[in-house]
Amino acid sequence: MQTILILNGPNLNLLGTREPETYGSATLADVEQLCHVTGERLGYAVECLQSNHEGILLDAIHAAGVRFRAGELIGIVMNPGAYTHTSIALHDAIKGTSVPLVEIHISNVHAREPFRHHSYVSPAATGIVVGFGVRGYALAIEGLVGTGRVAHGGGAPSN
Repeated sequence: MQTILILNGPNLNLLGTREPETYGSATLADVEQLCHVTGERLGYAVECLQSNHEGILLDAIHAAGVRFRAGELIGIVMNPGAYTHTSIALHDAIKGTSVPLVEIHISNVHAREPFRHHSYVSPAATGIVVGFGVRGYALAIEGLVGTGRVAHGGGAPSN
């Protein structure tokens, strides 16, 4: 069974307690359960990783690229957290591995502080889901599966 990797960046381990008016009351465990249920419904295994350390996320993307090329992994759903707005390294890792990646944000980052309006990840992403709460993870998984990119092993989808 092919796998979808769910990556969560810094501070997402605080879901459920951090700014519930912005992020809701669901915990990271709730998000991971939603991802597992969604993946299973669509016929895919799901692996989840959260880290507050950029290098660990980079290593996970690099390893995902190898697994994608081997046909073991169909892609990544990633909430980069604050690294969205700061990490050229994440952008370069996504581009360098060619692994399909859907960027997800629980809140609508474009309706928040101006520094959150720019993403270094978005230009390298296959798609973006923002502002649908934790339900956005399921939408991102569904979008990743539905892109058509996974069926032929990568590359840009045709128009």
